[in-house]
Amino acid sequence: MKVYQIVFLLCFLVFLNCNTKKDSADARQTKTEKYKQYITVLGIAQDAGYPQIDCYKECCKAFYDGKESNKLVSCLGLVDTEEKQKWLFDATPNITLQIQILKDNHLDNGKVIDGVFLTHAHIGHYTGLMYLGFEALGGNNIPVYAMPRMKNYLEINGPWSQLVSKSNIDLKLLKNDSVVNLNNSLKVIPVQVPHRDEFSETIGYKIIGKNKSALFIPDIDKWETWNRNIIEEVKKVDYAFIDASFFRDGELKRDMSKIPHPFTTQTTTLFENEDLETKSKIHFIHYNHTNPTIRDDHPLKDSLQSLGFRFAREGDNFEL
Repeated sequence: MKVYQIVFLLCFLVFLNCNTKKDSADARQTKTEKYKQYITVLGIAQDAGYPQIDCYKECCKAFYDGKESNKLVSCLGLVDTEEKQKWLFDATPNITLQIQILKDNHLDNGKVIDGVFLTHAHIGHYTGLMYLGFEALGGNNIPVYAMPRMKNYLEINGPWSQLVSKSNIDLKLLKNDSVVNLNNSLKVIPVQVPHRDEFSETIGYKIIGKNKSALFIPDIDKWETWNRNIIEEVKKVDYAFIDASFFRDGELKRDMSKIPHPFTTQTTTLFENEDLETKSKIHFIHYNHTNPTIRDDHPLKDSLQSLGFRFAREGDNFEL
């Protein structure tokens, strides 16, 4: 084959490859645009994000070496394109960017957000509320849904109490297992779970749309301490975004019994005898920086994906 023919062939293959990638991206975008109701993943990291402060170990060094992207703190967005509404599940330290992503990539309805559902009073789950306040947005009665202790904590402790006194936020009281109807075809149910409840109770959420439903539990102590069976709860929904803070015991140079979470290995062992349909409903989320599956690519992640388990990624969308 002559040189010019080889060059032509290489150029053709590059052109074909670029167009294939473009077509795939366009297909994903078109598919999302067809969704009437959906969940979008806006963050996947544990409260302190990735990389974590003052960490130069292998896990975070991968970021500084340019081998990994930064990861936003665990958060879900809920979008209803027919009703032109959007909500956040948890107010993270990355709320500014996460709200902007919702606006630019999903729905601009002229509102900052139609509401925020809080899970509990640990730093990655409510501190983003500060950006709705007097020193920043100066919000106007933005609905914030919270359980009784969480609501009381915000009302009586500064600086959060200023959000209430200045009507930047409008606190909406939640009750365990009660239904919040967001519109005629979309509802949310808070579900209380055991966790380190220093300042508030801890809850997860069931999100129920027209056709599908999801479970969101970013934090829990251990599955066996819950008064429900996690396997049965996963079977009841189409998607389950569940706590993957740590991969296994010994991951930290600390007494990990004092910061209980279900290890990823414990969850996968619990579900090992379930069928592929059940396993594939699980989307791990809320990874600590030390959890190797926070990486974009990792052999441990690949091995669990081969068994059917899934790992939430920022930008993933799930139709309801």
